[in-house]
Amino acid sequence: MENRVIDYLRVNNIEGFFISKPQNVRYISKYTSDDAFLFITEKENYFFTDPRYTEQAECECPDYKIINWRANGGSVAESIRLIVESMNIKSFCFEGDFVNYNTYEELKGINAEAIAVTGVIEEFRSVKTSDEIQNLRIACQIADRAFEKIIKDIKIGITEKELASRLSHYMVMEGSDTKPYGNILISGKRTSLLHGIPSGKSIEYGDFVLMDYGCAYKGYLSDMTRTVVVGKATPDQKKVYSLEMKMLEDSKKAMIPGARATDVYEASVQAIKDTEYFKYHYSGIGHGIGMFVHEIPFMGPKSNEVLAENNVVTIEPGIYIPDWGGIRIEDQILITRDGNECLTNAERELLEL
Repeated sequence: MENRVIDYLRVNNIEGFFISKPQNVRYISKYTSDDAFLFITEKENYFFTDPRYTEQAECECPDYKIINWRANGGSVAESIRLIVESMNIKSFCFEGDFVNYNTYEELKGINAEAIAVTGVIEEFRSVKTSDEIQNLRIACQIADRAFEKIIKDIKIGITEKELASRLSHYMVMEGSDTKPYGNILISGKRTSLLHGIPSGKSIEYGDFVLMDYGCAYKGYLSDMTRTVVVGKATPDQKKVYSLEMKMLEDSKKAMIPGARATDVYEASVQAIKDTEYFKYHYSGIGHGIGMFVHEIPFMGPKSNEVLAENNVVTIEPGIYIPDWGGIRIEDQILITRDGNECLTNAERELLEL
């Protein structure tokens, strides 16, 4: 991965690249813990961390020169300054959409041109390698198995928070990394909240229960959503769920190499375009996923993205009706040479629990 960074530096006539986003650090270096920063040059690769992690860094990143930044003036920027001066570097770039103001001020004070860039490593990450695809596949399989467990726990009287806790536990027990990210588990009228936080609300008869969740496997994430009903679904619930399923199916058919994100969006709304429900849909219908839950390509009516083979993208059209509830079904899709493969395979038909 370092070679791709060096190629970028050569093409753009830049001498160094300071990488600080945790997911990008892991992608480039394969380091799996915290407090990590990279400085890539054509001659040497540097890894900055503090004494808590130097041993791990030496084991996981043998091709890097490990530097304890706390011993170099107490800041990462000071460590970069020392390298820039020793190597007579005239220019370096940094992730302008991530560094904080204080670090930016320190970088500007280095006697070299500091160039803000965005999306460089993210662009590399958007097309997955075979190893990345395998990790993503396993993360999705773990989420599928957790779904089979959690639907047995969804009963009248249990709270959203307790269900969310159990769901995270099931994923860890099924093999996920032990650092879960924020899962959504909401019920009843609260399901119209696109990113609602699990609360102390108890599950009631007739509630929708919406679960938007996933896990990490070797740092790679799954992301899926299923919506179920506790008890018997009403005719309106069945009608809206049927429309949602059609939106999902139509979206998937459009997801092929070379397809524009805008075309996928247009496919996603055909089922509701001339109905009363069109005003209740959300236009952000999906996103790339890898080491971070929201990556390029992003899917929506204003996106300029074009799908490519080995992109891994979520597709999640939804209908959200205030004071009634919402339905979202989300799958994780691998774009293949001839079409796509769905990596999440938990039951999508409406379950009445």
